[in-house]
Amino acid sequence: MPLAMNKDVFITCAVTGSGSTQDRSPKVPRSPEQIANSAIAAAKAGAAIVHCHVRDPETGAPSRDLALYREVTDRIRDSDTDVVLNLTAGMGGDIIFGGVENPFPTAEGTDMIGATERVAHVAECLPEICTLDCGTMNFAEADYVMTNTPGMLTAMGKMMTELGVKPEIEAFDTGHLWYAKQLVKDGVLDSPALVQLCMGVPWGAPDDLNTFMAMVNNVPDDWTFSAFSLGRNQMAYAAAAVLAGGNVRVGLEDNLWLDKGVLAENWQLVERAQTIVENMGARVIGPQEVRDKLGLEKRAPKA
Repeated sequence: MPLAMNKDVFITCAVTGSGSTQDRSPKVPRSPEQIANSAIAAAKAGAAIVHCHVRDPETGAPSRDLALYREVTDRIRDSDTDVVLNLTAGMGGDIIFGGVENPFPTAEGTDMIGATERVAHVAECLPEICTLDCGTMNFAEADYVMTNTPGMLTAMGKMMTELGVKPEIEAFDTGHLWYAKQLVKDGVLDSPALVQLCMGVPWGAPDDLNTFMAMVNNVPDDWTFSAFSLGRNQMAYAAAAVLAGGNVRVGLEDNLWLDKGVLAENWQLVERAQTIVENMGARVIGPQEVRDKLGLEKRAPKA
C-alpha cells in the first residue's frame, strides 16, 4: 500500500513502565511524586499523552496499589499543565512457571488476578485512556508468560467501555490486531479504535520494517495508531510511525538512553521526538486536539 504520512502527530510519553529499568538508570521515576513530575515535564516538552504505571516508592518494583495510582493522577490533574492521562491495565496477568519439568506450582513473581481487580484503578481514577494488551505472549524471560485470554479481554474491554475510558489496544503481534478487530465486531470495543503497535518486544513482532508494515496494514483505515520500538531504535520508529501514517511513543519505559553513554530523562526523549516529527514537515498536536480527534472526555476521579 502507498504510504500516507501523518501530518498531525501526537506524542505519547511512556513514563516509567513495570520492567527492571529502575536498576539500570537513576532517572527512572519511582515515587508518585517523581512519576507525576516526570509526566508533567514530558507534557511541557510536547507530549500530548502520558502513559503511566506505578512502582513501589522504596524498591521500584511494579505495583497495582490504588493509592499510588490515585496520587499520580491527582498530582498530574492538579498541575497547571494539560495532558491526556493514559493508565496501564496490563498488570495482573503474569504467570512465571516453576520450570520446564515442574511448571506447577508457579514461581515467585506470578501475579494473576480477575478482570474487575485488573481494572479497579481505572474505575477509581477515570483516566481518558487505559491500555488493553490484546493477547497472550512469551515475554522475554524463559518461563514468563503475559496472559490475556479472550474471555479476560472481553470482560476487561466491556468494563472499560462502560466506564467511558477509551482502550488503547496494545498489539505485540499481528494476531493481537486480529483479535482486536473481533472485539470491535462483537461490540465489546467501540470503533474507530486506538492501537499501539509494540515492536521489538521479545518475543512478539520484531522491529524490522517489513514486519512493521505488516502490522500497519492490519490496522483498519479509520482507526488511529501509534508505534514504538525499544532501545536504540526508539527514535528511528518515531520517524517510521509518522511516515506510515501513525503517531509516536517514546519514554523511559522503552528506552533509557539519549545518546551513547548518556542516560535520558523523559522530557528529553519527547523533545527529540518532536524535533524529528517537525523536521519531517509534520505538526505535533496538543492534548485538546487529541481529545477532539479520539472523542475523549476529561473527567475528575470519584470523590
